Amino acid sequence: MKKQKIKSVLVIGLGKVGALVATLLNKHGYQVTGLDRTAEPKLLFKTVAGDVQDAKTLATLIKQHHAVVTCLPYNLNLGVAKAAHAAGRHYFDLTEDVPTTKGIRKLSETAKAVMAPQCGLAPGFIGIVGADLTRSFEKLRSIELRVGALPQHPRGLLGYAFNWSPEGVVNEYLNDCEVIQDRKRAKVPAMEGLETIVIDGTQLEAFTTSGGLGTMCETFDKNVDRLNYKTVRYPGHCELMRFFFDELYMREKRPLAGEILVHAKPPVNDDVVYVHAAVEGWKDGNLLREEFVRSYYPIEVAGGTWKAISWTTSASVCAVVEMVAKGDLPAKGFLKQETIPLDLFFKTPTGALFKRN
Repeated sequence: MKKQKIKSVLVIGLGKVGALVATLLNKHGYQVTGLDRTAEPKLLFKTVAGDVQDAKTLATLIKQHHAVVTCLPYNLNLGVAKAAHAAGRHYFDLTEDVPTTKGIRKLSETAKAVMAPQCGLAPGFIGIVGADLTRSFEKLRSIELRVGALPQHPRGLLGYAFNWSPEGVVNEYLNDCEVIQDRKRAKVPAMEGLETIVIDGTQLEAFTTSGGLGTMCETFDKNVDRLNYKTVRYPGHCELMRFFFDELYMREKRPLAGEILVHAKPPVNDDVVYVHAAVEGWKDGNLLREEFVRSYYPIEVAGGTWKAISWTTSASVCAVVEMVAKGDLPAKGFLKQETIPLDLFFKTPTGALFKRN
């Protein structure tokens, strides 16, 4: 029997996702401490009030645990990663921010434990699924990955609700996107490549956004003709966001843009997460297409109802923690999401949620 490598976890940031990450890990037998600006006595695990930018407090808490999971805004993650690296502790996060991930990867070169950023939904689960689909092909033509977190009952022309970090969404809409075109890595603008997509009979649209591929372009460089990631939205959304950012010059005022959008489209409880991964290639000389298409809805977990975006994101990172803990994944260094076996992911208690929904 494999020795468990992680028994205690520090979860930093107890918002909707962080609270569920801690709840799930606690439910499955890990000793969990939650760190947030204010302690929450009603949660089922120990909580500590503190400022993540207080280096002494952060270092002390990290040393008391085998691993740290940060559910903070992307701009705070690198500081936590440095503290985990210094303490020799396993590190996991949910970031889609490319510069943050590059900084963490640099740290991983001398790490004594696992450095695993991008463990959320996209990047994260979608990369695990996409890579799994490629394994049955002899030669690849395309890998197309699509994810969208949307309100089930949209109102207004945008057809959206900000159930995720507004800072992260604005970055995804404005930063350039890494892709593979004609077997070469390239950068393309966000909010381009608009296409129609249909899932469960619902017509949707998809367009390029940054960060969703994680490290997949590096992994599949020169091995596939086309690789890209697009965000899924209701029809008409992309055109309106282009107007907002370009004609109203809001791309020059990112923090304000986030405030305006959240004020206009606040979070909703009844959401849906669409996942669409498609791979084309050759098997026995025949050109074929394999797909993984799912619609995920809110579920009951640990006595509460959790939004689809919350549980899919939380379950993704928890499954990776569980696999590292059991020794199913490497014990140190940088962890690429696309190297994680999907069958092992599904066998974890939290990864199994993706099969049952």
